[in-house]
Amino acid sequence: MIHPAYVSTYVPKRCGLATYTHHLRTYVRKAHRGEGSEPVDTVIAVVDPEEPLDYDPSLRLIRRDIREDYRDTARRLNDSPVTVVSLQHEFGIFGGDAGEYVLDFVRELHKPLVTTFHTVFHSPREPYRSVQEEIARRSDRILVMNRHAVDRLADQYRVPKDKCVYIPHGTPSPVPEQRESMRAKLGWSNRRVLMTFGLLSPNKGMEMILQALPEVVRRLPDVLYAIVGQTHPQVKKAEGEAYRERLRDMIREQNLDRHVVMIDRYLSESELVHTIMACDLYVTPYPGMEQITSGTLAYAVGLGRPVLSTPYAYARDLLGPYPELLIPYGDADAWARALIAHLSDTGKLREWERKIREIGREMNWPRVGERHLRLFGELSHPRSSDAGGSRSIASASR
Repeated sequence: MIHPAYVSTYVPKRCGLATYTHHLRTYVRKAHRGEGSEPVDTVIAVVDPEEPLDYDPSLRLIRRDIREDYRDTARRLNDSPVTVVSLQHEFGIFGGDAGEYVLDFVRELHKPLVTTFHTVFHSPREPYRSVQEEIARRSDRILVMNRHAVDRLADQYRVPKDKCVYIPHGTPSPVPEQRESMRAKLGWSNRRVLMTFGLLSPNKGMEMILQALPEVVRRLPDVLYAIVGQTHPQVKKAEGEAYRERLRDMIREQNLDRHVVMIDRYLSESELVHTIMACDLYVTPYPGMEQITSGTLAYAVGLGRPVLSTPYAYARDLLGPYPELLIPYGDADAWARALIAHLSDTGKLREWERKIREIGREMNWPRVGERHLRLFGELSHPRSSDAGGSRSIASASR
């Protein structure tokens, strides 16, 4: 019996981690059924006090800022049939300074623990270093979505490399047969479309594309840049729609109204997949070079779309075989040249689509779910030869 428990934000919350965990659970369950077993699992959702969300009554909840909830949840899991705990770690989702309340959970837990680090800083500062270092020490396995993160963990936190497991970020599977119908529905049939999606915030680098776009328009008058997604809730809470308005000001000042569309709403998973499939070129012009994962770039690659990106950590790892796809942040001329070169050559785009789809094949959720299930099985049914390994060390440290 393998009975995983997932600790994370969860749907219906609209955040990348909630969506990720929902998909992870779904495809681990499908992999379990594929092996002839009826899946059983538990979900513990971390919730904000002010969230008026209608969570499934079968879910257990941790109130983000109630410290006792973390200890109480661990005790309940210790007394449950759960065989392995999957903790999705991102600093911002847990209560306390640098999310330190989650330490109460891992200290109290006596079940095998797999922690997925969605952020691994290159040079961590306190208190982030201490929090993540203790989580790593108390986990039986650390799961990362970037191969370079294994070296970071070894260098910065002294985590043994054999304790780390690389599994790529899960993505939907391509639906190329529906591409043309979706392009027609969106009004993109006669346009060369580049696209960015995700929760809108100043750390996404859209300004770089807008700076490069006038030159692209001069050479390719049918180009369209689609900025897809709502404003990030924390940005909206702090400044309303001021950032979106700044982007709109740039668009007007550069006479780009006919060449930029902002789709300001939440897209369902199916709608998002079809919209990504409808674009010709996907871009992530992010300015932060330490970013260790990107669900948006993962989705684009998993769906086999041609991509261009700044050389942040996740992009370097994922697109490593093709450094020509990595364009420096801050160089609008280089971005303009790269956009023109790709969008003006349909043969080149088709070739890049083939190459990117090869990278993305191992990222599709069915394969990622199977790999997680194998890992959960190893920890749920440890071999006797594991007695001196990281599992017993981590358990003894609790």
